[in-house]
Amino acid sequence: MNSEHSLTSTATAAALSTAEVGTTTDEFTMRFSSTPRGARLARRLVADRLNAWGHPHTSTANERLTLITAELTANAVCHGHVPGRDFEVRLTRAGGVLRVEVTDTRAERVPPLSPDEPAGDAETGRGLLLVAALADAWGTTPRVKAPGKTVWAALAPC
Repeated sequence: MNSEHSLTSTATAAALSTAEVGTTTDEFTMRFSSTPRGARLARRLVADRLNAWGHPHTSTANERLTLITAELTANAVCHGHVPGRDFEVRLTRAGGVLRVEVTDTRAERVPPLSPDEPAGDAETGRGLLLVAALADAWGTTPRVKAPGKTVWAALAPC
């Protein structure tokens, strides 16, 4: 089941569509232990890779995608964890579009497409609201050739 959230503009939609079918110019992929430490390491490596690709740590693109990565990897650890299984992070840059994908092995726990805002005193439940606010597009896709899912988010060129 493919799921995709609405885009903020027609130009954004065109840029993201082009990036998805175009050739990837840069890619970083790594597996991490499904632990809080693995999620922290994934976030740091994504920030460092973005910096190496010309998006300094203090840039808006780096800050936004690093926060998105933090939320998606935390969700993979908390909600997508299967004992003995890792999660994978894939970061790509194609046509100027930055895309992060977090894949876990828990197919039956797909995030809601329209997350509800939690009660004001709730200590959890705001991660996907942040992802939706920070990303130009985000969604889920089934994992190819194995059980699980991929949650992705993309930022169009600024």
